[in-house]
Amino acid sequence: MHTDTERCVRAVQSKDARFDGWFFTAVVTTRIYCRPSCPVVPPKAENMTFYPSAAACQQAGFRACKRCRPDSTPGSPEWNQRADLVARAMRLIGDGVVDREGVPGLATRLGYSARQVERQLLAELGAGPLALARAQRAQTARLLIETTALPMAEIAFAAGFSSIRTFNDTVREVFALAPGELRARAPKQAAGAATATSGALSLRLPFRAPLNPDNLFGHLIATGVPGVEEWRDGAYRRTLSLPYGHGVVALTPHPTHIGCRLSLTDLRDLTIAISRCRRMLDLDADPAAVDGRLRDDPLLAPLVDKAPGRRVPRTVDEAEFAVRAVLGQQVSTAAARTHAARLVTAHGTPIEDPEPEGGLTHLFPSPAALAALDPEALALPRSRRTTLTTLVRHLADGSLRLGAESGWDEARARLAELPGFGPWTVEIIAMRALGDPDAFLPSDLGIRRTARGLGLPHTPAALTARAAAWRPWRAYAVQYLWATDDHPINHLPA
Repeated sequence: MHTDTERCVRAVQSKDARFDGWFFTAVVTTRIYCRPSCPVVPPKAENMTFYPSAAACQQAGFRACKRCRPDSTPGSPEWNQRADLVARAMRLIGDGVVDREGVPGLATRLGYSARQVERQLLAELGAGPLALARAQRAQTARLLIETTALPMAEIAFAAGFSSIRTFNDTVREVFALAPGELRARAPKQAAGAATATSGALSLRLPFRAPLNPDNLFGHLIATGVPGVEEWRDGAYRRTLSLPYGHGVVALTPHPTHIGCRLSLTDLRDLTIAISRCRRMLDLDADPAAVDGRLRDDPLLAPLVDKAPGRRVPRTVDEAEFAVRAVLGQQVSTAAARTHAARLVTAHGTPIEDPEPEGGLTHLFPSPAALAALDPEALALPRSRRTTLTTLVRHLADGSLRLGAESGWDEARARLAELPGFGPWTVEIIAMRALGDPDAFLPSDLGIRRTARGLGLPHTPAALTARAAAWRPWRAYAVQYLWATDDHPINHLPA
């Protein structure tokens, strides 16, 4: 969008928050870059230059605005509605792959040369993988500086910097303030929100309004695995398996943001944990584009108008969701939770809940841990045991990948080759694990029942034909169709 100068100027002059994260405005006279909704008086149009990423602004010598904090905007929805090389690279960079494995590791995961990855990112985002990862480190550093009492040396390494000098230089360059000055400017209540010993952080996750939390949190809780997930004191809590350790997150819906409280065993996992929570809650979605397309169908429009801003509930762990999808085949939600809880108790890693009265006890078992399970110990039909053990084996040996680097069509094809994976299971994994916004479930009984009630075609073939007009947002149409049913997945827990 940053190449459409006239449209960008209109967005900046109207301070339209819907475009935050889509592009960034650099002001050539002040050498500052802002989000489109920056509250200051808009600069003259001839003094504006537009960039597709904060990293591109920083590479061009601009520093972040102290008023609008452009690095804290929701991410661009482009990376969640595409599965090409650039989109997959951005998802992996957000998951900290460059910090952990370098650019060669990123390229290996994507199946391209490092030079090709660099070329593609530069062409579309104006910055290469190192610059994009650096911008992300700067954002993490500021978050830790402003919301913890950690020593600066610990913050530098927790944010992913290789040295304290690089940390200091980057913070000064990006924010035009030294780390100590950033902390001094932070609100006093925020500066004391976490301590070096507790490892707990309280922060806000922004999103593009509107956001309807009912089906989002309702689905996560109604299908939650005891010991791994719970609803407590108005927050969805769950355990997280992370590269450097584990964590526990509590996510609370608010009208303008999602409250996020993270307890981590290693602060180097902060960026990754935030990225995975944002992905699970679909916070980088563009509800204006989604709802606008679905409203074009006169039979869907009343559902959208009644409760706009529905998101697709996703996952923090793609392999975990695939296992749970198999456990949930042809059984009730309660039965699926029971099967998953048994797996967790038998094979999950025990943890201690940081909350004294919390009910989180385990991490969900990894594919490697489940690869050794005895099929005869599973209280499942024999065919489903075969489906589960085959899935786990392929996930454990790496022949099936469902992570951020996965191409959606390729992953679908690999899943469909496994025994017991029909269209419904493949598409629910594509929707909630892979994150494909166009995944569709025309054979789902709830969808067919709702379609019939609305006057839509209700056979899979006819409904698929009608849903072609909803593309590329059919996964969101599924949420609106499901929401007509009085099922716990559609209601925010009391």
